[in-house]
Amino acid sequence: MPFLSDTLARVKPSPTIAVTNKARELKAAGKDVIGLGAGEPDFDTPQNIKDAAKRAIDEGRTKYTAVDGIPELKQAICDKFLRENGLTYSPNQVTVGTGGKQVLYNILVATLNAGDEVIIPAPYWVSYPDMVLLAGGEPVIVECPIETSFKLTAEQLEAAITPQTKWFIFNSPSNPTGAGYTWDELKALTDVLLRHPHVWIMTDDMYEHLVYGDFEFCTPAQVEPRLYDRTITCNGVSKAYAMTGWRIGYAAGPEHLIKAIGKVQSQSTSNPCSISQWAAFEALTGPQDYLAESRKAFQRRRDLVVSMLNEAEGIQCPTPEGAFYVYPNIAGCIGKTSAGGTLITDDEVFATALLEETGVAVVFGAAFGLSPNFRVSYATSDDILKDACARIQTFCAGLS
Repeated sequence: MPFLSDTLARVKPSPTIAVTNKARELKAAGKDVIGLGAGEPDFDTPQNIKDAAKRAIDEGRTKYTAVDGIPELKQAICDKFLRENGLTYSPNQVTVGTGGKQVLYNILVATLNAGDEVIIPAPYWVSYPDMVLLAGGEPVIVECPIETSFKLTAEQLEAAITPQTKWFIFNSPSNPTGAGYTWDELKALTDVLLRHPHVWIMTDDMYEHLVYGDFEFCTPAQVEPRLYDRTITCNGVSKAYAMTGWRIGYAAGPEHLIKAIGKVQSQSTSNPCSISQWAAFEALTGPQDYLAESRKAFQRRRDLVVSMLNEAEGIQCPTPEGAFYVYPNIAGCIGKTSAGGTLITDDEVFATALLEETGVAVVFGAAFGLSPNFRVSYATSDDILKDACARIQTFCAGLS
């Protein structure tokens, strides 16, 4: 009898965490390494949010709470959805979890049976397929190439739906590409979903507030209200408010689904950290001027990175609408040999050689389901980004 679960054999460790850990190890060993793998803002959590957490401690708000969130935070989430997305929810339609990842995982565990299919556009966040596999479902990957700006088309979605399809996971702006869907682009997808009433929609709106230029964020249930009853809208405070370590995610949807998610959470982690919940309450109800300030900095960094990477030989880097990632294509580098003697056969080899020869750590595209690409997180300082991009330019110039 094997000791480890057969289910565990279906999944792999997170490549983004692996790259981040590798960069840390090299730095600790004294290597000159620039890590562009981590998906978290480099800014500190706003002071008013930290102060709210301190007050919660001082006021003794350190006991168990309701399994899926304190009433005050749930109401704040309802108010946020109405204010920012035009979506009306009541507190019994809201769940709060230990980070957005737990919320997504709870949804899948609560709903998937063997043979159920989940449509996932690629490039995708690395955890989507593996969470589906852990929950007993089958990921259906649909590649969205650079020619469609890394976005799923209505025709692709229609072709991917089968009688076994249970969920469609939708992420905009996207990790890893930063691609954001316009209202019209999303309406084309929701029109398809209206024709298939057995398919539910799970949105990952974690990068909602990180959009640039004239781009306007929208979410499926907002675009097509007729999908409201089979959509669960997921979000969190991690990216927008620089609260990755606080671990608070949330979602709103039909009450019967929220109850099922609560049952899963009651037998796993139980409630999220009480102090983090009060910090999240302050994030959603307190001053929001931090959002505009961080958005301005991220847009400047995006423009810097896109410009410098497009100057590198063999690289094509589209300009994303949001998030803090770019997803450059390296088709022009494949088949060449690096200055250090490595034959570049794919994006994983490219990323490995780049790290070994220049000290720049990026995540290879195959980890996100679409090659030949790599992901750069520009959630770091302008000076570091300039240095990193200059090293990438030098690496590409040395390919022959």
